[in-house]
Amino acid sequence: MAGRDSRKDTPLARIAAGLHEFYVAPYRRTFARAQRDEDDLFMLLVFAETLGVPNPAACYTMELMPVMYERFHAWHRRMGLERSPLDHIGCC
Repeated sequence: MAGRDSRKDTPLARIAAGLHEFYVAPYRRTFARAQRDEDDLFMLLVFAETLGVPNPAACYTMELMPVMYERFHAWHRRMGLERSPLDHIGCC
């Protein structure tokens, strides 16, 4: 493992890291926005049955409901809703 750490400190590795940062930095906000949009779409799929819309992936997403409650709270706050639009999903 010591050999692996010493390779990270080589000038070539530092140049590669600098180039990676140079090319990725301008698009970091775009990637973050795309990730947030993908998360919102996923959340919509998870909460589709709660909204009364048939969810084609319900057997896979129902077990994720407990994990999604906090993310749902962050989402509706980001959308400008002070209280949850779904009364039975939790109170804010």
